[in-house]
Amino acid sequence: MTTDQPVAPPTAAGTAVAAAAATTAAVPAPRPGPGPEPARRGFLAKAFGVTALLSAAGSALGLLRDLLLARYFGANQGTDAFLVAWTVPETAAPLLIEDAMAFLMVPAFSLALVLREERPHGPDPVRQLTRSTLPWLLLALCTLSGAVALGAPQLVDLLAPGLADPQLAVTCTRITALTILPFGVAGYLASALRALHSFTAPAVIYVMYNLGILALLLSGHRLLGVRSAAIGVAVGSALMAGVLLLPFARRLRSGGRRRGLRRGSARRLVLIPLALLPVAAFTLTRQAQVFIERYLGSGLPPGTISHLNYAAKVSQLAMTSAILIVTVTFPVVARAMAAGDFRAARDRVEKDIGQATALVLLGTAFLMACAPALVALLFQRGAFGPSDTSATAAVIRVYSFGLPAQAMIGVMVRPYFCVRPVVRRADTPRAEGDRVTWLDWYPVGAMLLGLAVTVTVGVGATTHFGALGLAAGNAAGITTTAALLMRGLMLRGVALRLPLVLGGQARLLGAAVTAAALGWLATRTTADPLPAALLGGVTVLLVFAVLGTLFGAAEVRGPVLGLLARARRRPPAPAAAVPSVAVPSVDLPATGPSTDGPSTTGPSSTAEGKPHGR
Repeated sequence: MTTDQPVAPPTAAGTAVAAAAATTAAVPAPRPGPGPEPARRGFLAKAFGVTALLSAAGSALGLLRDLLLARYFGANQGTDAFLVAWTVPETAAPLLIEDAMAFLMVPAFSLALVLREERPHGPDPVRQLTRSTLPWLLLALCTLSGAVALGAPQLVDLLAPGLADPQLAVTCTRITALTILPFGVAGYLASALRALHSFTAPAVIYVMYNLGILALLLSGHRLLGVRSAAIGVAVGSALMAGVLLLPFARRLRSGGRRRGLRRGSARRLVLIPLALLPVAAFTLTRQAQVFIERYLGSGLPPGTISHLNYAAKVSQLAMTSAILIVTVTFPVVARAMAAGDFRAARDRVEKDIGQATALVLLGTAFLMACAPALVALLFQRGAFGPSDTSATAAVIRVYSFGLPAQAMIGVMVRPYFCVRPVVRRADTPRAEGDRVTWLDWYPVGAMLLGLAVTVTVGVGATTHFGALGLAAGNAAGITTTAALLMRGLMLRGVALRLPLVLGGQARLLGAAVTAAALGWLATRTTADPLPAALLGGVTVLLVFAVLGTLFGAAEVRGPVLGLLARARRRPPAPAAAVPSVAVPSVDLPATGPSTDGPSTTGPSSTAEGKPHGR
């Protein structure tokens, strides 16, 4: 099954992507041209379905990975050492695969495709872009990987100075340093493939990653101990890059053989490196919350970092659906902002905030109600005992207070960085918009203030509440960042209607709080984890749906009423066969276009047209 989109007509696709690459807050309007082609709903639905399925498979394998880690090694000084080493791929993934690399290479390859379509017989700008960026990227990644491996002792001492087994952490860090190169290659190729309208291969990378870790865990946990997990991370990262090489090469060859690029050609692409600095800085500062947890947690009793890790992994499962929504709607927001239609972008962002928050609050209510039963059901076996279950469940409940803010940040940061270009045509006059302004750094400042809140609350609460204090600091800091980023998005030009947004949030929050309370009461009726989790989950879902509908939350009311209407609708009875009867034709005066079906000549025949090809 493929979700590769057939090649679109040059005029429509070219105009849309060229506009996205050329627009900034200070740059004039995009080049004129025909309006963008309407979205191909069938293709988008198919791409979303495949992406969601493979993302769910990757999440399930990641959960199985954490279950095996808990079963084989429990929560002790060995797992604490591995999780300190895990900081390397945990930081490299958002920087090299998800955020910073995507903000660079998706627009760059999109503009290269536009230039390829404008002059199909000239030099291939896609290959030019690959030749001019990939070698330098490989050199930088190899250098960074070697630096991390050589500086592993100093890095471990910086991240977790109170670690009980620092030598094991150094060994695991040197192994995980090997992931930097394949992570960067995977992020580069995945961004290029998405720009080339190929989504299946990029969606499968986390499946391959977790399969590599699982294979090493299952085969080497007895002989290598927790080092088997570190080796599995390195093997899984290599599989991530490997699964993308053939699809990328195939799509690159689809441009055909072309003449080489002449020096000084006006069709060369120009990257704007300064525009990448705020994106990379925001990604790193956002990841710094993990550094703070590991640093402060290293001075607590052994196993604390592991409890925090398991709690974070379970809680983040509630974010999966929200992130998928943002991933699908991101191109819609980007196109609207590139066209200067900030009202449409505002409407889409407001809907995304509501839908993402509804899903996350539903998951948060479930975690609040069923955390002990869920942790016991998932982890309590082998070396993971009842005390670990109790500690992890308590951290989950505190950590979950920050999940809505994390969802809002994921929604708002994408349109914020859409305003800033990372690539332009060489024949476009250099504008003042190439310079970095204070608004470009606003998300970094918001994140730094949030980190300051995290440190303040964490240091003050850790001495009294241990891991719960760290989780409370995390929730307080990320909520502060979300509030500041909402204000920054309005300064950027997306004028959110705060009464509408906050009113919807309040309705959803009221439904979630009540659902969590009643779900917790439902779990108290049985001591068995499985029935408790099922009973609590069903109670939370039903109460959230009913109260969300009664409170008028559009994100809940619409789907609930739609399901009720569909349930009430009876299927039509099969009609009896009626013999055909010839009806004499009657000439009527022409009063307008036919309404019997779509016109074959008017605009409606193409407005919702299906993709040609497969």
